[in-house]
Amino acid sequence: MLRMLFQGLALLNGTQLITSIGAEAVERARIIARQADVVAALTLEVLKGTTRAFDSGRFTLAILVRMNNFLQTSQNIQRIRPHKGQAQVAKRLKSLLHSDTHPSEMAESHRFCNRVQDAYTLRCCPQVHGVVHDTIEFVRELITVEMNSATDNPVMIIMLVFAERGEILSGGNFHGEYPAKALDYLAIGVHELANMSERRIERLVNPALSELPAFLVQDGGLNSGFMLAHCTAASLVSENKVYCHPASVDSLPTSAGTEDHVSMGAMAARKALTVVENVERVIAIELLAACQAVEFLRPIRTTAPLEAVYDLVRTVVRPWDVDRFMAPDIDAATTLLQDDRVWEAVRPHVERYQAEQAVETRPSSPTSTISRSYKRRRIDNNNSWDDILEDPESPSQVI
Repeated sequence: MLRMLFQGLALLNGTQLITSIGAEAVERARIIARQADVVAALTLEVLKGTTRAFDSGRFTLAILVRMNNFLQTSQNIQRIRPHKGQAQVAKRLKSLLHSDTHPSEMAESHRFCNRVQDAYTLRCCPQVHGVVHDTIEFVRELITVEMNSATDNPVMIIMLVFAERGEILSGGNFHGEYPAKALDYLAIGVHELANMSERRIERLVNPALSELPAFLVQDGGLNSGFMLAHCTAASLVSENKVYCHPASVDSLPTSAGTEDHVSMGAMAARKALTVVENVERVIAIELLAACQAVEFLRPIRTTAPLEAVYDLVRTVVRPWDVDRFMAPDIDAATTLLQDDRVWEAVRPHVERYQAEQAVETRPSSPTSTISRSYKRRRIDNNNSWDDILEDPESPSQVI
């Protein structure tokens, strides 16, 4: 009888519910996060962005430092702000975009354009997507510990039995605060993928920003194209902002004051999973929009991994020439992402890049600044310095 009661509590007690829903949320978040990097790379490509902000290979960055009277150098952009997720995303983007391993006609087509720099939602993907990856990894580790922990209560919900000592101890392992806090954090973190994606969709559909037909369709006065798809993405992002309010900051006492602090973790878990589901749909809309943009840039081609993404999408969704009901197409793209098929399409290309590309391809671009290399010169006895311009063709870079 006790065992039956114990098994019933395992199904009903809050900690198991929080952890099971949270496990699904964090795994789906992990799957969509790395594919969000891929979709962002495709969007950057069709918007004629640059890879220079993603430099993570070895090169010299000249920095004049007055401390200790010497010139210090660092070897790459990501290493001077060495967050794990940031470096991971930068490396992934470089492996997908123009390189010696994966050349891109699209990238070469605007090599000498006059654009100074890209928007934050393109240029700052390593920094914003990176912290999402770090957040997911943190939550995944915590949920893994929780899944392998003893949080059951065979007697009176708050009891643990230690048979080897012959004791029944009242403990608190049942409390859901750990997964509750982590899943609130997960919702806040993964939401940023959709937040960034929606802004990139805006750039794709806005001809003033994309240099593409308005709303990615011909005959704009007759067809609305991706206008309403963008509205859908915007509504999902706004909905997520409500869901990102943390549930675990709340608590209401029950049981005559005995249960005087509760985690509200079940709500945190449910909200986190809803946020992830909404993120999947927003990224799906961006994926469709970026593939539609490719249609207007043909016959030039992008890199092999991004062409593989385009080909995959076209197996389930055809290009838009006139308006049609878009829900089935969004559903189809969402399913591709949920099944991790976008990542599977690019993975062999990413692995090839990592195996073959020993030194990063760093083409000249107007979105980077060819620097002046400075050398120090003491000009008085007060340790002041005068910057002297050296050879303007110096390989040093200031980014």
